[in-house]
Amino acid sequence: MAGSDVLVSSSWFLVAALIAVVMAPRVDQIEPGLGAWKYVVGVVFAIALYGAVLLHEASHAVAARRFGFEVHSITLHFLGGVTAIEGEARTPRQEFWIAVVGPVTSLLVGAAALGLWFVTPEGLLLLVVEGLAGANLLIGLLNLVPGLPLDGGRVLKAAVWKVTGRVETGVVAAGWGGRVTAVLVLLWPAIQSYLLDVDISGIDLVLSFVIALFLWQGATQAITSARIRGRVTKVIARDIARRTLAVPDDLPLAEALRRAHDADAGSIITVTSAGAPVGVVDEAAVRAMPTDRRPWVAVSAVTRTLVEGLRLPVAITGSELIDAIRRTPASEYLLVEPDGSIYGVLATADVERAVRAG
Repeated sequence: MAGSDVLVSSSWFLVAALIAVVMAPRVDQIEPGLGAWKYVVGVVFAIALYGAVLLHEASHAVAARRFGFEVHSITLHFLGGVTAIEGEARTPRQEFWIAVVGPVTSLLVGAAALGLWFVTPEGLLLLVVEGLAGANLLIGLLNLVPGLPLDGGRVLKAAVWKVTGRVETGVVAAGWGGRVTAVLVLLWPAIQSYLLDVDISGIDLVLSFVIALFLWQGATQAITSARIRGRVTKVIARDIARRTLAVPDDLPLAEALRRAHDADAGSIITVTSAGAPVGVVDEAAVRAMPTDRRPWVAVSAVTRTLVEGLRLPVAITGSELIDAIRRTPASEYLLVEPDGSIYGVLATADVERAVRAG
């Protein structure tokens, strides 16, 4: 849907069964004598409800594609759905629109179902329409609560990002909003019982705990990611690049290592006779090579060919650098100047140390 694969988690079947059981007494009131068929009505409602959830997620996918992001899949699960979007919003405006279209879609579906409620005759169909109206209006409103991982949290993130100019500050603010929301959800059954004199069932307690746990974990993960991202932005490839030695690819490995040691070089690249770089020596492969074999094997035996993703501009920094490493995982990358000349080699291990130190 919306050009993306739609996946259904096995937990959805648990939700469908739960809805069927919860709705069964109401179905019995409206249409007595159905027997086991009353549970089918609940399953039909679950399918219709998750169809609306799918529209909610599809709206996120459409908005993301409008801004040039690739959308891999939409997954429906126990607590709703999630849209897998590659990359993150580059501006507060993108973040706002990708987030807000989901709740707006749910509210529109709920409003449409509410309109149908007035013209639908009494019976089981009215029960389904009534449930869709209430559920979608509730989903739309709850998703606007300003706390991650809810859509409203992303809206808050966009607003704080816009005001402060720092995406990390927006994520942390929305993450704490999510933590507060999780606590309120956990306390909600007790609040209902105390203030509204409502009888609380075991199912209510379990659901409140599961939802609160989901919100707390999502918010905490967002806060942690923001703090890491804050350190990542301080990583500058040029500053942590290793001095490199260029050697012909048929040079014995032992000799290449000796020359690198004498030149105080932290990395080795192989070059053609014309001096064009063709490979980066893999440090892990060198360590795995037995010492007694090193004089008899060419340096090319422990060299990784320089494909496109292994050449990075020396000016690359922060999240752009991390994204490049994720796209083409490797232990070493060649850093080149704008004119194509070699600056040095960037080791992934050095990047990781710089992130931890930041």
